[in-house]
Amino acid sequence: MSSNPKARTQTSFLFDLDGTLVDSVYDHVMAWHQALNDKGIEVSVWRIHRRIGMSGALFTRALAREMGHDIDDKLQAELSERHAYHYNNRTTGTRALPGARELIQHLKDNGIPWAIATSGRLLTAGPVLKHLGIDVEKDVVITRDVVRYAKPDPDLFIAAAEKLGTNITHACVIGDAIWDMLASRRAGALGIGLLSGGYGTDELERAGAYRVYEDPADLLDHIDEVGGRR
Repeated sequence: MSSNPKARTQTSFLFDLDGTLVDSVYDHVMAWHQALNDKGIEVSVWRIHRRIGMSGALFTRALAREMGHDIDDKLQAELSERHAYHYNNRTTGTRALPGARELIQHLKDNGIPWAIATSGRLLTAGPVLKHLGIDVEKDVVITRDVVRYAKPDPDLFIAAAEKLGTNITHACVIGDAIWDMLASRRAGALGIGLLSGGYGTDELERAGAYRVYEDPADLLDHIDEVGGRR
């Protein structure tokens, strides 16, 4: 064990991607809506939005329960493929959320460990990460491809902390959805909620967020409150 107390207690920041660093939640919503329509499945848009942030498999199973509609493995795979197709056609206009690049740069400049952990697979997350200026070869990025379970299971965040070489119990998980907060609690990390994905403060707090900010810019303005000192 290291004898350096700072090495043991330094806060790391583990970020969700969609709705947290990039304004892409509604791109996913409409891509899933189109994918379901392609297969003749009618679902209200608001029901889709409430499930964004889960893995694709959990997403389709949850919708199937709500609708009483059977979705077998074959149909689930086809829906995921259609979602990826529609999403990738929409992301050419996807923008980073206010302060996202500046927040990441602040962490880099101050030697604060950070990583991205997303329920998306690299097929859909890759172009968005590039737009954000994230290098998947150099920066720590954990996608759905490399873990057994996605959110609300804690695997993504645990894997991100392990790859950083930091203690998950000293990490802050930043996300926009209740699924991020639930995964954070299960991982033993502190959850920080952002309103930029469409969930309300009360929902995020009930799911485990100990602080809630508007967006990455607001978080950066208050970074000293959560252990990311300048």
